[in-house]
Amino acid sequence: MSAPPELPDIVTRAFDVSRRAGYVSFCRNETGRLLATLAATRSGTMAEFGTGCGVGTAWLRSGVRGDAAHIVSAELDEHLAKEAAEIFADDEQVEVIAADWGILRDRGPFALLFLDAETPGGVSPDQLADLVEEGGIVVIDDLIPTDLWPPIVYGRVDSLREFWLTDERFTTVEVMVAPDTSVLIATKR
Repeated sequence: MSAPPELPDIVTRAFDVSRRAGYVSFCRNETGRLLATLAATRSGTMAEFGTGCGVGTAWLRSGVRGDAAHIVSAELDEHLAKEAAEIFADDEQVEVIAADWGILRDRGPFALLFLDAETPGGVSPDQLADLVEEGGIVVIDDLIPTDLWPPIVYGRVDSLREFWLTDERFTTVEVMVAPDTSVLIATKR
């Protein structure tokens, strides 16, 4: 293990909320530590599309330094959004909204944007490029690692990954965060 097993308190609280809610689809610790590291380099507005019970948002918050950053997170499921909002009730730097991520279109541009590869409505560069500031970072989670080009997963070309890795508006890399999962990190040029 290349990271200490201890978790930031805010992340532990988010895991507790997830367990109570019976929600088991959340940001892995490996990805979370990467999010915290990236958040530590950002100021301005960061966003998460698909809050769940707030684990990814908690990881982002654990990395924020100072008060020059704000995190806004949207969750379509009202119950999950309410559960996640309780974690950050006393934190003026975090806002959880019970709504589709499309509501955040007017809240950008974002310094950092975190979302799942399977976010409803798609996550193509065309859909997100205008939501990210110049030099801003997009982190796309939950990819199955592949070392093939073009990227092939389950016997098919992974067009989402191919689009991100070849889009000239972004400099993108795939990073394996665990043997069974990777993320895309894309910086807007």
